[in-house]
Amino acid sequence: MKKPSVTSFLITLLLSAAVCAHGTTESNGNPVKVGEKYFMLPVKTENNDGGGLVPAATNILPSCPLGITQTRLPNQRGIPVSFRYTETIDRDYVTTDTSINIEFMSDIWPVCSEFSKLWAVDDSSSAIIIGGKHKSPNSAFKIQNVTVEEHTYKLTTSYGTVGTTPPQLLVTNDESKTLVVQFVKADDDATKATSRVEKLGLRMFPFY
Repeated sequence: MKKPSVTSFLITLLLSAAVCAHGTTESNGNPVKVGEKYFMLPVKTENNDGGGLVPAATNILPSCPLGITQTRLPNQRGIPVSFRYTETIDRDYVTTDTSINIEFMSDIWPVCSEFSKLWAVDDSSSAIIIGGKHKSPNSAFKIQNVTVEEHTYKLTTSYGTVGTTPPQLLVTNDESKTLVVQFVKADDDATKATSRVEKLGLRMFPFY
């Protein structure tokens, strides 16, 4: 029997990846677009009361780089994020099970400005922090479907699944701690409505 060539193997692999990847949708069912702003809102569960995602100090000293936590008020949306692929992919929408970078999008950033706004996994503590690098493995995340509600997802990394020990985000293998989220488009009206809350919170940096 003729052995398959390397080329045919690669084509099969790429086709398999294409079949497995699906478009990610925001709360209204529209595609999540690369480079656009979205609030990543935790879904309320038995172990999580919601509260948007923000950068915040998780250590007293040193306080930088900042960790990523949930706001104390469940109805606060937090700070928008944007997504981009870690590799060059000719798509303007975000697919599941594909390596992406996540970045906070805010012009107000009074402390720890020497660190990027990209999310990353802290190798030493498994906490989710800012200060990531575009091509670094610990800054690569994947969006995966869950069945909690319509248009809900979880985030995974090569280290494990992103979860929360409220309010802090971290990598965990405990399914009960998995962070389930929805993406809400940060349109002009929503941005204006939350801008005052965002500004007040960021003035309290790094202590939310």
